[in-house]
Amino acid sequence: MKHLLYLFAFLTISSSCFGQTKTLDGYLQLALKNSPLIKDLNNQVLSAQIDSVRIRAGFKPQVALNAGGLYAPVINGYGYAPAITNEHALNGIVTVSKTFIGKDYLGSQFAAIGLSQDSLRNSIKLSEQDLRRTIIGQYITAYGSLQQQQFNQQVVNLLKGEEDLLKKLTRNNVYRQIDYLAFLVTLKGAQLQLSQSRLQYQTDYATLNYLSGIADTSVAEIAKPELVRKVIYDRSNSIFFKQYQLDSLRLANSRKLIDYSYRPKLSAYADGGYNSDLTSQYYKNLGASVGFSLTMPIYDGGQKKLAYKKLALEQETQQVYKAFYFNQYQQQLNQLNQQIDGYDRLIAEINEQFKYAESLIKVNTQLMQTGDLKIADLILAINSYLSIKNQLAQNVISRLQLINQLNYWSR
Repeated sequence: MKHLLYLFAFLTISSSCFGQTKTLDGYLQLALKNSPLIKDLNNQVLSAQIDSVRIRAGFKPQVALNAGGLYAPVINGYGYAPAITNEHALNGIVTVSKTFIGKDYLGSQFAAIGLSQDSLRNSIKLSEQDLRRTIIGQYITAYGSLQQQQFNQQVVNLLKGEEDLLKKLTRNNVYRQIDYLAFLVTLKGAQLQLSQSRLQYQTDYATLNYLSGIADTSVAEIAKPELVRKVIYDRSNSIFFKQYQLDSLRLANSRKLIDYSYRPKLSAYADGGYNSDLTSQYYKNLGASVGFSLTMPIYDGGQKKLAYKKLALEQETQQVYKAFYFNQYQQQLNQLNQQIDGYDRLIAEINEQFKYAESLIKVNTQLMQTGDLKIADLILAINSYLSIKNQLAQNVISRLQLINQLNYWSR
């Protein structure tokens, strides 16, 4: 039964021996490129840059042209009162105005926009991290289904190769008909598992394409995901805590903006042009004027203190959320590391058990060649071996999923 000996050699071969066409990095690049959310956030960053330029432009001298004309006829004593309308008027005036503002106030407004941009950039990183976790998780799931399909295919191919030999031994009365039928039932069961695993891989693969924004109904093999367990040393620069830092800066800047809003505001203007009621000497109504306005808050009913109080409440809430999130963050890391360590130990135990199962199969295969082994014992040994192999594959995939979860928090 040399084919059975080949079976257990093939079962230990990595799937990398098969032709692979798509990789995890390729899917990640496509998913990030196709994500409308990330594109939206990037456009919001560009929009905030435009707002910064608009604010600066708004404090430059503003030039406006105002023109108008009026004719209100009075016919047979009927019409608007001339004292109100002047009956006819014509004007065209160019006005130049300028609002004077301190550099600190302008800097605070720019700081508010800068903090908004930083928050958007951090949101982009968080969205990218969320998308990576989703794509990697589905990729691992699809790879596990592919491994199961390839494993079942190998089993079916090699059991079919043994069927003819066992049929010949049965005809020569080395084995009974019932032994052959029992082996045939095992083969049919393996074929059914192959069909199920092939359908599962097609489903998982299609889901992977869907999440990545890929419109493709074909099915191809994917390469083994190479995930490295990352160690988190510094949490102060983590994107998951960056938003709390930005919120603290935003609250401090908001307090400055409140202070500046209660400072005096000075504006100046100058205009020149033509403004006439078109009465006598209307050609002399060309002229110019200058002026200014000053606004100084004196009493606002206590609104400033209320605004300060709102900021204080918001800051207190932000600190509570930060403390709670930090505890959850630390607990999540500890739990994931413990689970990964547990899977490492479990996989080592399964590998040890796997060696014994493989040795038992080899001995049974040698006995079968001389007819000294019951087919039922061989089938039992094969099923036990396959069960251990499946456990090993499932635990490896579960471990990869946990590493994906741990690496999610590492950025």
